[in-house]
Amino acid sequence: MNKTSFVEEIRAHESGAKHVSGYANYIDDLIEPEGTLHGAIGYSKKAHAIITNLNLKEVKKSEGVISVVTSKDIPGRNDVGPVFDGDPIFTKKVEYFGQPLFAVAARSTELARKAVLKAKISYKVLKPVVDVKDSLRKKLFVLNGRKIKRGNPTKKINNAKNYLKNSFSLGSQEHFYLEGQVAFVIPQEDNDFKVYSSTQHPSETQQIIAKMLNQKNNTINVEVRRIGGGFGGKETQSFIFASICTLLSKKTKRPVKLRMDRDDDILITGKRHDFYSDYEVGFNDKGIIEGVKIKLLSRCGISPDLSGAINSRALLHIDNAYYLSDLYVENYLCKTNTSSSTAFRGFGGNQGMMIIENIIDNVAKYLNKDPAEVRKINFYKKNKKNITHYGMRIEDNVINEIFNKLIKSSNYKKRRSNIKKFNFKNKYLKKGLAITPVKFGISFTTTHLNQAGALVHIYYADGSVHVSTGAVEMGQGTYTKIGQLVANAFGINYSKIKVFSTRTDKVPNTSASAASSTTDLNGAAAINAVNKIKENLASFVKKKYKLKDDKAIYKNGMIKFKGKKFSFVSLVKEAYLNRVSLSSSGFYSTPKIHFNNKSFTGRPFLYFCYGAAVSEVLIDSLTGENKIIQVDILHDHGRAINPAIEKGQIEGGFVQGAGWLTIEELKWKLNGELTTHSPSTYKIPAVNDMPKKFNVKIFKNTNKENVVNKSKTTGEPPLMLGMSVFFAIKDAIASVGNYKIIPNINAPATPETILLSINDIKEKI
Repeated sequence: MNKTSFVEEIRAHESGAKHVSGYANYIDDLIEPEGTLHGAIGYSKKAHAIITNLNLKEVKKSEGVISVVTSKDIPGRNDVGPVFDGDPIFTKKVEYFGQPLFAVAARSTELARKAVLKAKISYKVLKPVVDVKDSLRKKLFVLNGRKIKRGNPTKKINNAKNYLKNSFSLGSQEHFYLEGQVAFVIPQEDNDFKVYSSTQHPSETQQIIAKMLNQKNNTINVEVRRIGGGFGGKETQSFIFASICTLLSKKTKRPVKLRMDRDDDILITGKRHDFYSDYEVGFNDKGIIEGVKIKLLSRCGISPDLSGAINSRALLHIDNAYYLSDLYVENYLCKTNTSSSTAFRGFGGNQGMMIIENIIDNVAKYLNKDPAEVRKINFYKKNKKNITHYGMRIEDNVINEIFNKLIKSSNYKKRRSNIKKFNFKNKYLKKGLAITPVKFGISFTTTHLNQAGALVHIYYADGSVHVSTGAVEMGQGTYTKIGQLVANAFGINYSKIKVFSTRTDKVPNTSASAASSTTDLNGAAAINAVNKIKENLASFVKKKYKLKDDKAIYKNGMIKFKGKKFSFVSLVKEAYLNRVSLSSSGFYSTPKIHFNNKSFTGRPFLYFCYGAAVSEVLIDSLTGENKIIQVDILHDHGRAINPAIEKGQIEGGFVQGAGWLTIEELKWKLNGELTTHSPSTYKIPAVNDMPKKFNVKIFKNTNKENVVNKSKTTGEPPLMLGMSVFFAIKDAIASVGNYKIIPNINAPATPETILLSINDIKEKI
């Protein structure tokens, strides 16, 4: 018997070899039944307009076209909004450039895409609103905003010795998942549909389609084996493609695949919310923030989508790791004629964190202090100053330990001194260094979503185990980690575990694979199912063998009771022959959490993840070009289920965060047209953008909460580690003015933005 695969073991991703060899099946790889049709979407070429005529005669006559559908063909709800209406499948009033108007099914993808171009569309053009400040001025909002207050910030600011006032903006971000939006629908008997969708939320995909068709949920079966990246872009944005594909299948009574071209994908789908902020801050000579007032404007696009929850999460993280005794924030959810902004890794938390980090950084520069020291002095404490602005006590604070340990291990102080010497000697090349902390809350802030189900079977003939959960594998290694948890719980080799596709007919009513909670929730649900099976086995053994104690140890393929010992395979076979159930469903709901959305108080998170990153950069002050030289990271993920996968998540998250803040830039024309909608115009980090030295270490810790394996998640939090790159760039820019002028720079810090900031400083010298 091979050694049991316990948790905390470094194990390759279950699909890793298939990913790199091309054997991993994605939706576009599935065998197409004979007669499969291919879809394409016709969309608006205006950002704000009323359609006066939609002439599709030439489209219908185009080569290979079998069917054309519009809003008139939808029997039920013509909307894919997850919480509120506002995202029509097909629209008559255009509200953003790229909004779907109709779709076709043809004999090939090429013929379908050619056909949609033949539509003759007449518009009554209206003036679009693209800028959030225009939205605020015109009072255009997708939802009512929120105002939160603690203490008396106005009084504290007025009485403070030092004062700063400024604005700061954060850009949007395209998800740029490797597998684009795609759906494949096969009609079944009784008007049922089998839906393959590249989605993070199979259950809601099922519900959205059922409402569109005016059918019961049990007629729609959604299956997801894996998706090629999501990052939040397939939490709600996949709904429209799955819906259109199913509608085409229903009308033609044939299998239909809808695979989006990359340009069209980017045009149609929502992005990360960009934020604009105005702030005032009062502080003492040590750098302690005494009062702060912030106005937040977020670009939400045409509809609410998930903007309410995302903006709430931004407010919940506006403190990051800092105790803010007196705080006022007013938040506006601005409607613009752009695609509906949506979930993105961090879910608003990173935007809130960046805003306070920028304030802290400016306070330090105003006082001519090391930003690291100003950050430390404002940290939450262990036994005092440990209550957040929403009333949650921080019980697991390790940020001071992580911060201090990283400062020492990265040689931060000496490097900072050496960098200053380098900058005084070099006229054009400048270096920057920054350390930033991360405190990120884990749980869905919509409380009822913190639940998960699972299904576990043991096959008696060979003792192999089948596991199904609501978790979607999108590259993050969830299947691998759940497999390790189940193997460990049964005390059998990992090779005996098979984690199967996520299917709505196996595990219903699931939450999205999001909020960094996928393994926490679904892993716990799987263990709950395992424990029920173990109870069945224990009850059987106790009764048959007349044992007084039914406690058992599952280890190395053996099951040991007091006075009796079995191999795992022999016992499950014996149990089956005695009609004992070897199958069970499992369920888990996150304990302790509660939140009053009206008062904005409670405990929205089960626990926090902590981390810190030190980044060193080099910039060319003549061109704005920049390079990450070295990154040192210390991150807390509790007792890791699989350290190798966690480390990969940390590295990937950091790079994605750095990309958002330095490279990736979305640009809209004044007429609402997105100009950065392809790999040629929108850049994500590549190999050359990786730091030359990349040191990632795990902070040894154990989750204080009762989470599977006492682990902590690494889904979203590492993205925030990328903040250190932005502030390192800002530090390098400050050196141009001998650190006497606070750089005025927004994110992303592209070469153009860097150069403009440098020129601004030169003008002030």
